[in-house]
Amino acid sequence: MTEKELELLECLQQDSRLPVDVLAKMLDVEEAEVQAMLRRLEHEKIIVDYVTLIDWSKVKQQEGLTAMIDVKVTPKRGVGFDEIAEKIYRHPEVKSVYLMSGAYDLSIIIEGKTMSEVASFVAEKLSTLDSVVSTTTHFILKKYKHDGIIYDQGQQDRRIVVTP
Repeated sequence: MTEKELELLECLQQDSRLPVDVLAKMLDVEEAEVQAMLRRLEHEKIIVDYVTLIDWSKVKQQEGLTAMIDVKVTPKRGVGFDEIAEKIYRHPEVKSVYLMSGAYDLSIIIEGKTMSEVASFVAEKLSTLDSVVSTTTHFILKKYKHDGIIYDQGQQDRRIVVTP
């Protein structure tokens, strides 16, 4: 990987909507070179996707909830945790699956409309898998920072300072 490609990745990580002409100026290269780098990085799956981060708590008609589920599993001989992780991430409500160190083996992030929808996922889809030994579910109450982005930045604290 070249130094310019690393610079390009850092620029895109900050703002994936930067147009090619702006990226070319930032990197001090031709637009065609930026386009070629983008094609190569996308082809090699280094750039996996371009996403938009939305604060859904501000969209009243789209409210839902996010849960983090810690899962203890028994790995299968020859495939380890990969097979059970694949069975889990195939469900559409599952947004992320991570192999973890520590007390639990997998950490799952799911999104649902209600607590009962999340509970149904855990009871009917997750806990019924042969390798799953136990689960612990945590509901996210508020996001302060996600993927390096601070939510509600700029809102001033309007509380009155109280001193003894």
